[in-house]
Amino acid sequence: MTNTNQTPNLCGLNRKDFQTTINGKKTDLYILKNRKGFEVAVTNYGGAIVAIMVPDKNGQVANVIQGYDNIQDVINTPEPYRSTLIGRYGNRIAKGQFILNGKDYQLAVNDGPNALHGGPTGFHTRIWDAKQMGPRSLALTYVSSYGEEGFTGECRITVEYTFTDLNELVIEYLATTNKKTIINLTHHAYFSLPGIANPTPTIEQQRCEINADFFLPIDNTCIPTGEILKVAGTPFDFRTPKAIGQDIETDCEQIKNGSGYDHCYVLNKQEEGELSFAARLTEPQSGRTLEVYTTEPGMQLYSDNWGEGHKGQHGATFPRRSAVCFECQHFPDTPNRPYFPSVVLNPGEQYKQKTIYRFGAE
Repeated sequence: MTNTNQTPNLCGLNRKDFQTTINGKKTDLYILKNRKGFEVAVTNYGGAIVAIMVPDKNGQVANVIQGYDNIQDVINTPEPYRSTLIGRYGNRIAKGQFILNGKDYQLAVNDGPNALHGGPTGFHTRIWDAKQMGPRSLALTYVSSYGEEGFTGECRITVEYTFTDLNELVIEYLATTNKKTIINLTHHAYFSLPGIANPTPTIEQQRCEINADFFLPIDNTCIPTGEILKVAGTPFDFRTPKAIGQDIETDCEQIKNGSGYDHCYVLNKQEEGELSFAARLTEPQSGRTLEVYTTEPGMQLYSDNWGEGHKGQHGATFPRRSAVCFECQHFPDTPNRPYFPSVVLNPGEQYKQKTIYRFGAE
C-alpha cells in the first residue's frame, strides 16, 4: 500500500510535516500542479506559499520562493510575514490610529510606532479553511471576527490560488463585511529567482522594471509623507530595467529611510481596477523571469532589507537582500490620507483583488 504522505513531488516536501492541530483547527500542505508538471506548494497556516518549482533557461527546476519544510518552522519563523497572506491591512498605519465614521480606532503597534500588516496576530497567523478544487486550484476562507486586532466589522475572506499551464500563480481575493470597515489585502511572497540555496544569492544583480511614474516617499518610520513624487531622476526610477543593486546604497534620504527599497509605487493605470502590468524581474544567471500583473493601484517594492541568514527549506539560508517582494495593494496609511484611493468596505459591497505572478525563462 502506498503512503500518500510520501508522494514524490518536485518540491520534496511531505504533507505529514505540515499537519498539526492548533486550537482545534488542522494545518496541512496543498500542492498545485499544472499540466507541465511544475508546482506551487501552499499551507493553510497564514496562506504561506512554501514552494514555487519552475525551470530556468536550461530546464533546471528550483524553488524560487523562500519557505520552510515543516509547519513548526512556518509558525516560529523569525520573519513572520515570509511568503504569507497579509490582512486585514497590508503595510503600515501611522501610530496604529485612524478614524472611521467619526470613531477613533487604535490597532496594535508592532513596527516602531506604527501598525504593520494587520498586527502581530493578523491573517499571516490564522489557520484558513482550505478546499483544493482539482490539481491546480486551492480556495482558502477565513472569517475575521469583529474587533480582531482592533478592526471593526466581521469580514469574510476568500483567497483562491490557481497555478496555470503558463506557469502563472494567480491570486484572487474576495471579501465582504457586516459593518463599515477598512481592508487592504496582499501577499508577502519573498521571491528568489536563482532558487533558494545555502546561501540564497543576493538580488542585487537582478534586473527590475516597474510600470510606475510616481512613488510615495516615506518618513524615517516608513510612513508615507503624503506626497506623491515622480520617480524621474531618483533611485526609484525602474521605468526602464536596471539592476536592483544599482542605486540601493545611494546617499539618498528616501533610500536611508527604507534601509533600501521599502516603498509603495503608484502603478500606471488607464482606469481604476484594471488588470495591468506592474513589474518584471529578470535573473541573469538562470534566465528566470517574473512578471507581475494586478488590479491594485499600488505595489510595495521591498528589497529584503532586514534578512539575517535565517535557515529555511532543505538547509537553505536567507541572508539580507536574498529576496524581492512585490506586494500589490492599496497605499499605506490610506485611512489617514483621504486623497489616497479608498480602502473602506461597506456592507453589501465586495472587496475584490487579482494579482498574477507569471514565471518564465529567457
